[in-house]
Amino acid sequence: MTKKTSIPEWTPPNAGKEFASRVVHGKTNTEASPQNASKPKPNIDIEEIKAGILAGNRTLLSRAITLVESNSRRHFEDARKLVNELLPHAGKSLRIGITGTPGAGKSTFIESLGLWLINQGHKVAVLAIDPSSTISKGSILGDKTRMEALSRHQNSFIRPSPSGGILGGVARKTRESIILCEAAAYDIILIETVGVGQSEITVRSMVDMFVLLQIAGAGDELQGIKKGIMELADLILVNKADGDNLMRAQIAAGELNSVLHYLQNATEGWQTKAQTCSALEGTGIQEAWDMVLSFVDHVKERGILTQRRQQQGLQWFNDMFKEALVQHFFANEANLTRYNRIVNDINQGKLSPSLALSEILLL
Repeated sequence: MTKKTSIPEWTPPNAGKEFASRVVHGKTNTEASPQNASKPKPNIDIEEIKAGILAGNRTLLSRAITLVESNSRRHFEDARKLVNELLPHAGKSLRIGITGTPGAGKSTFIESLGLWLINQGHKVAVLAIDPSSTISKGSILGDKTRMEALSRHQNSFIRPSPSGGILGGVARKTRESIILCEAAAYDIILIETVGVGQSEITVRSMVDMFVLLQIAGAGDELQGIKKGIMELADLILVNKADGDNLMRAQIAAGELNSVLHYLQNATEGWQTKAQTCSALEGTGIQEAWDMVLSFVDHVKERGILTQRRQQQGLQWFNDMFKEALVQHFFANEANLTRYNRIVNDINQGKLSPSLALSEILLL
């Protein structure tokens, strides 16, 4: 390999050596070893990944989540086997879903809470869901950047994943990711969803407790949150209760508590309450966690937690069953041809959607 110093064409007249550049001559693509180009990808060692996860290896945990999130058919069987073998080692964590309006400070709150929990001796995993573009299908996945201090801690694990357009702001493989994180001995699983909306009921089907973050001073607080999302929440936290916004946050929490008495509780026998906190200053974090622990005691004593986990397992099966049916249908070339023809008839106004459904299902 040789190095050559030269002057770029765009160098200003009479410029000195400060504009010099070095050209490094390396191997071109044609010079690259042909055996590397044709070298097959190594097979996935499920036993190695399993052992690594049980040992708390974060690198192998990331690889495992990448495996279960893969849409490649050749990865499906390995992913199913891995999740099934790790299932007996899971189920011992507390799963908390966290949602809120854009700008409510979800990432800042999760980082503040996560660091506080680690100081209390917990291991914290954060499954952060970023919205996918409906145009490019891509996601920014910037949560690890927003939670820089938490991501550096050895007892934390942060995994940003694209929502993939799934309603509820939850990635389609979040349930499997929870199992993997629990097997790696993370006892607190925090799931950050995309935002708020009626479709956020999806997150309820995979967590033990649902926390809603709200802010004051962004308009009519009670109008800003719809009744549906409030009735899903087990705890509402009015964030950014600091500085000049402290009084507004306290008033907002009071107004929310007045309304919550008239709404149906998300969990049987549990009265949802609103509290204030400041993720930036770290105030109200311990009080919020005390409320979480009270909730856990409530659902464990009454058997609600066990019942909820059983219902979630059934919901997981039903969701996978529906997905498998769709995949099985489109795997048949004749079905795909018939589907495209019916879609074309609908677009041309020759067939109504209801009749099209009957035809495609041969009813």
